[in-house]
Amino acid sequence: MSQPAPPSSFPVHADAIGQAHQLYGQLTGQNLRLAFDRERMWYELLRLGYSLQDLRNVILYLQREIRAQRRNVGALKLSNLLQPDRFEEDLQISRVRLRPPPPSQPAPPSPPPLSPLDQQRGRQRALQCLREIKAGLR
Repeated sequence: MSQPAPPSSFPVHADAIGQAHQLYGQLTGQNLRLAFDRERMWYELLRLGYSLQDLRNVILYLQREIRAQRRNVGALKLSNLLQPDRFEEDLQISRVRLRPPPPSQPAPPSPPPLSPLDQQRGRQRALQCLREIKAGLR
């Protein structure tokens, strides 16, 4: 998903909020109650068109970054995770490819340079071909 769709395109049902919260708990090992304020944060995020797969990708990305000590464990706090701007940025970063593209085919080796005599023969041959073409056009 490259860009979330406008809010009006994604109606959010209570079961979607419950599934998202349950997935968050499963992936993080946290057992947080789903109070109204948290429901509202989930609603706002899901309304933007983010999916459970997006949520999974962001959480797994953050967990990798935390294990590598590049992110603070606070990045997985629900109140931080559910901020739409931060979520979008983390989702996009989780998709970034940091490896260089595969190397292209190596260029064929260049032929050895021609001797001056071979260069002169090539020029004479090219001139002869041009004369023949010119004569054929008349």
